[in-house]
Amino acid sequence: MMIPFKKYHLLQLLNDYEQTAKPLDLQINHYFRANKALGSKDRAYIAQTACDIVKWKGLLDALAPSPDWDQRLKVYEANKNSLDDPVSRYKDTFPLHVCVSFPHELFECLVNSYGAKKAAAICLASNRQAPTFVRANTLKISRNELLDIWNDLSVRPAAQSKNGIIFDKRMNFFTLNEFKKGYFEVQDEGSQLLADLVQAKPGDHFMDYCAGSGGKTLAVAPQMENRGQIYLHDIRKNALIEAKKRLRRAGVENGQVIFNQSTKLSKLKRKMDWVLVDAPCSGTGTLRRNPDMKWKFTNDALGSYVSKQRIIFERGLSFVKPGGHIVYATCSLLKEENQNQLDFFLKNHSLELSAEPFQSIPEDGGMDGFYGVVFKKPVK
Repeated sequence: MMIPFKKYHLLQLLNDYEQTAKPLDLQINHYFRANKALGSKDRAYIAQTACDIVKWKGLLDALAPSPDWDQRLKVYEANKNSLDDPVSRYKDTFPLHVCVSFPHELFECLVNSYGAKKAAAICLASNRQAPTFVRANTLKISRNELLDIWNDLSVRPAAQSKNGIIFDKRMNFFTLNEFKKGYFEVQDEGSQLLADLVQAKPGDHFMDYCAGSGGKTLAVAPQMENRGQIYLHDIRKNALIEAKKRLRRAGVENGQVIFNQSTKLSKLKRKMDWVLVDAPCSGTGTLRRNPDMKWKFTNDALGSYVSKQRIIFERGLSFVKPGGHIVYATCSLLKEENQNQLDFFLKNHSLELSAEPFQSIPEDGGMDGFYGVVFKKPVK
């Protein structure tokens, strides 16, 4: 029997993905570029179904006669409706981590952090489609003005972020004139709230120590009103090059990138009013957007992240002036990377806690999972 066109390409993509080390979203993009004959509806079906099958692979393998993509697709199509409440349907047949389609090691870490019931709810939310948030760039436009421009789109204000907007339908933002003009950035509401922990004022000196391509810097910059200085540092040169482009589009005039090993770094020690350390982590709070990441999780990798976070935090702290603040942030849900690190930093560094930590948990229709805490460096 001939396989329908879009299913043929779906299975081809998944088989290609299994042979590569690329993340699934990158593999999907590469596949679509190599197969331009695929129409928009076919691409939408292939991308969404591929992500769903990878998310539910643990449960699908338990139900399938053999663990291959063809069988997983057949089982997925036959049981799609039961994935709304798999715990009730399969709890007497499979262990809980299989019902929620999570690897055992990672599930146990979540149970250790939240208890079994909440851990299962987090897993189920992480297996569902993430909502789409954007942030109005108030250097150029207010949220209300942007909402007025988009009055013919299915959009509404975000519940908690003061500049956030949620899209009820998925679309290609990067073709919008408002994006090209720098009126907004795509950013999860939790990430926006995390950036709000940095309370840099006009005239301050702020360093985004693990800046990447500058997402959180772009959220902090408007409150500084292009006065003072923003420094973006990262070990990844290409990410900083992309950050420069984003700063230009957003109208940020007081930002400069500091490449790794730059001689400028030593001159900035103990000069910053604010430092943000958005530390590399397990990414367990953003699994909805990275569906294959959970299958790569190991306790050894978690331990490695914990060690790196402590080293990076100490390096970032060296740039904070007396009386200044440092924000430690992750997109992790695990206490090993969050609460335990807070305790470690207070015990091993002369710091004061400025406020209660921020934490968000993935929920259906809500923001991703983030953690952030603000420390103050005392004046000696």
